[in-house]
Amino acid sequence: MAERSQHETIHKRTRKKNAARRLTALVTGLWFVLLQLVGTGMPVQAQVEISAPSAILMEASTGQVIFELNATERRCPASITKIMTLLLTFEQIDSGKVSLSDSVITSEYASSMGGSQVFLAQGETQTLDTMIKCIAVASGNDASVAVAEHIAGSEEAFVAMMNDKAQQLGMTDTHFEDCCGLTDSDGHYTTARDVALMSRELITRYPQVYDYTQIWMEDIVHETRQGTVNFTLSSTNKLLKQYPYATGLKTGSTQKAQFCLAATARKDGIDMIAVVMGAPDPKGRFKDAQTLLTYGFNISAMYVDPNTDPLPDLPLERGVEEQVPLVYAGEFRYLDILGRDLSRVEKVTELPPSATAPVEQGRQAGLVRYMLDGVELGYVPLLYGESVAQAVYRDYLYKIFREFLL
Repeated sequence: MAERSQHETIHKRTRKKNAARRLTALVTGLWFVLLQLVGTGMPVQAQVEISAPSAILMEASTGQVIFELNATERRCPASITKIMTLLLTFEQIDSGKVSLSDSVITSEYASSMGGSQVFLAQGETQTLDTMIKCIAVASGNDASVAVAEHIAGSEEAFVAMMNDKAQQLGMTDTHFEDCCGLTDSDGHYTTARDVALMSRELITRYPQVYDYTQIWMEDIVHETRQGTVNFTLSSTNKLLKQYPYATGLKTGSTQKAQFCLAATARKDGIDMIAVVMGAPDPKGRFKDAQTLLTYGFNISAMYVDPNTDPLPDLPLERGVEEQVPLVYAGEFRYLDILGRDLSRVEKVTELPPSATAPVEQGRQAGLVRYMLDGVELGYVPLLYGESVAQAVYRDYLYKIFREFLL
């Protein structure tokens, strides 16, 4: 009995030691993975509690994803469909094909839209500027269809433009069947990731959209055969009153989609996009969005180099000129979410000793790398600032003659 008791005691000790070893190995492994992620700059996603089944948090200028939950799960978007409608509208304005002062006539079909509407009458005329307010502020389905018809001739043709644009933006899990999101068809779907992509395109290319999405309440005037009536547009985005940094963007809800929100916010020069899809209740979507935005701003710091410092000219061989000016391709932006010391970022220029003519303006001549503790954060190309032709026989004669005279 004593031997058996002793054997059981030894066995228990061995099991405890093995369990301790396994626990130690697990903790060490997790710590190693954490260090690897930090070392490579990959985000280590914290646990963020939200009620929605699908969501994403993205920084707008860099496109960096900070948080995601089932972000590629196809879902019904409801009225956040109108983000694409707004994007195409501003694109058409920018190209000069339409203008804010255009008169947009409401068709019988547009005026028949149900759901969220601003009660446009058949034949009623509003400026495109007012129609954009009706879409961005009050989520008017009737205004959306009227604008789609004004731009493309029909909603069907406009929806084709929407799907083409979705493909251009890499929205691989999106298909639109209307311009307002009123349909509950299974063929009308998108994802939180794709909504973030089109939201990013809208706010970065056309920041004037904020002039509309930040409106809380504004009156428009209905002028019809029945007379003139004032109508108050009220924002569907309650986050504008609940969150001090909110700038937009679009709400949506149907029985199938439940409650959706693409929320934008700006703080300390950083623009965030939080997309929430399928939230169980209207308050939950705003709470989830605020949770995501606050989390993003709390862990983020932005490094920006506007690249306005002068660059040296690059020596040029066999050209009509002996050197060519250089320009930066643009500014450099890097979002850090790991708490690193961004004052330690180093800027390393890489250029050849010289170039050989001919060179074309806008072509890459070299680049500038941004390094932090030996890790590359990114780079910006250096471009030729002018086109310089290759020298021919008469150019060499001219150079000789000029030097002789001098």
